[in-house]
Amino acid sequence: MHKLFNYFRHRHDATLLLAALLLLIIALFNPKIPIKRDIYSYIFVADISQSMNVIDKSLNGKPATRIAFTQDMLHKLIGELPCGTNVSIGLFAGVSVAALYTPIEVCENFDAINDTIDHLDWRTAWSGNSRLRTSMLSLARTIRSFPEPAQVVYFTDGEEAPKLHVFNTQDLTAFQGGEGWLFVGIGGDQGTPIPKLDEHNQLIGYWSGESFAMQPGIAQISEANIGVRNDNVAGEASDRYLSKLDETYLKTLSKEVNGMYVRGESVQDVLTAMKKQKPARRDKARFEIRWILAGLAGILFILAYTPKHPVQALKTQWHTFMSRRKKSKTKEKAQSATL
Repeated sequence: MHKLFNYFRHRHDATLLLAALLLLIIALFNPKIPIKRDIYSYIFVADISQSMNVIDKSLNGKPATRIAFTQDMLHKLIGELPCGTNVSIGLFAGVSVAALYTPIEVCENFDAINDTIDHLDWRTAWSGNSRLRTSMLSLARTIRSFPEPAQVVYFTDGEEAPKLHVFNTQDLTAFQGGEGWLFVGIGGDQGTPIPKLDEHNQLIGYWSGESFAMQPGIAQISEANIGVRNDNVAGEASDRYLSKLDETYLKTLSKEVNGMYVRGESVQDVLTAMKKQKPARRDKARFEIRWILAGLAGILFILAYTPKHPVQALKTQWHTFMSRRKKSKTKEKAQSATL
């Protein structure tokens, strides 16, 4: 044992190589250490009501529907989120929000999340109406059922259908869904007709203004009529219902629940707004250190083949090089004189 100790004491290269090997062996077991850090968990809610079929956005220089624009933005957002972030996708239609799964880690489930986004479709909606205010209570209950808290990022044009009036406006005074919800406005400022599509996604006309008319009295807020609307197709262009991004309403709505609003023009705008949201929670998380161990092993491996006194070694090599060069020149001169 004493001889072995002396051997490694005098052979720094062998010592460093042995230490590097030990670090790599430890790294193979993927050790983790518990550290306190902010846990970021989100539910991205996509409005899939029929107003999201309006073509008033642009992708790659071509006209695009609001829902296609939302899909593109979600894809880009998922690509920007750091590993360790948890994400769920939710769908809004009628009076409720359905979470397709509880928040899952974005890097391990990158393909699955993007596949979910690819399949967002208005035809999966379970109701014809679009009651954004009421859906917030449903979403709050959904989040409470998650194994851990999640922040909300809600992509919508702010269209309430049927239009709100004193009888059907949901009171949010006692809202307990949490603070910091982010509403992302999708749509244009100019009123654009809402296309009416069949089950094969083929255009059969446009929604008429009567489809969004307020029904009188109690019928408007009757549970039996939650998913019912006038199915009239606009006969002339003047009869078409014109839809646009309702920024004023979304800003007011966000203030009512101590949330935020951002216009969904670019991914960077949304990411900047998301950074202002509080983390879903702060807890102990297991931090992987195998890459740190592997990096240290690499450094030790390089040091093993580095001289004890690198500066002195470089000076010696330089002097040797210059001395050989001088001798070579002297030899060349002597040969030239002989000739």
